[in-house]
Amino acid sequence: MSKLALYNQLARPFTLLPPLLGIVSGSICAFGSIHNPDPARQVTLAVILTVVLGSLCASFMNAASNAINQIYDLEIDRINKPGRPLVTGALSLREAWGFTWIFYVLALIPTWLVVPYPYVTLEQKLYAPLAHHQTFFIYLAGLLATFIYSAPQLGRTKVRGMAANLTIAIPRGILLKVAGWAMVAGIWYAEPWYIGTIFGLYLIGAASTKDFADIKGDAAGGCRTLPIIYGVRKAAWIISPFFIFPWLLVPLGAFLPDPQNPEHAILTGNPWLLTGLGILLTLWGCYTVYLLLRDPDSLAETENHPSWKHMYLILMAGQIGFALAYIL
Repeated sequence: MSKLALYNQLARPFTLLPPLLGIVSGSICAFGSIHNPDPARQVTLAVILTVVLGSLCASFMNAASNAINQIYDLEIDRINKPGRPLVTGALSLREAWGFTWIFYVLALIPTWLVVPYPYVTLEQKLYAPLAHHQTFFIYLAGLLATFIYSAPQLGRTKVRGMAANLTIAIPRGILLKVAGWAMVAGIWYAEPWYIGTIFGLYLIGAASTKDFADIKGDAAGGCRTLPIIYGVRKAAWIISPFFIFPWLLVPLGAFLPDPQNPEHAILTGNPWLLTGLGILLTLWGCYTVYLLLRDPDSLAETENHPSWKHMYLILMAGQIGFALAYIL
């Protein structure tokens, strides 16, 4: 295979869609919210370029995260993923580290220019006050989270049960939505954090679905994932509530008053669309839990359990649904 194809395997581009969609969805929510700082609410070229740049950087961050995970999981992948380029020797560790650092730089440095209205020109964005470079610092926190998850020197929460789920859920759930929001509006409101918390709670459970098929290699590598700690059946029960209850927060947020400004609800999108979305995702979550619990042992016996497909589809449907509720 060509080096380009091997680096493509290292980046695993098919995993880039969920974070990309999360960033775009968060930006659209901010644009349609009551907190949009542009009184004209115009979709200007500056807004589009800001979101495009931030989304591209999110994809680069995901590629770097995938690479560093494979570097630190090399021995585990010899059992679970023997076809990966580091395991086969098609790529060296030095090449993988080079790829990782290049993409971390590409993911982080350009976000200094991701500054919302009223900073419109390149010069204005570059020299905007530090407090307005919120996206940059959120991405920096996401970068550190990837090391905390994978690197032994920073704790390697991947081997620490529920701590691994939290290390995934905070950057890929909470901070991802807030980062998208920060590309259009300020983040010091309850709304972006409330939305992010919904997705973060969902990912606390959903993050474990990949662990069931990887038990053999994870156990050999010293990882204490939930299926290893509690067994397949109990772990399936532990993660099940996270597929259902976070979505109930959507209709609640559409009508509960904002603690910072009780004149409007916490979520300022279309309340009826948000309510319908919450009900739909709750029912969908119930169905996914049914797939999980009807035969938990099958989770550890197949690479593509039906519940995993629904887990990703629910996540993407939630992102799209939120975006629609803020522009319709």
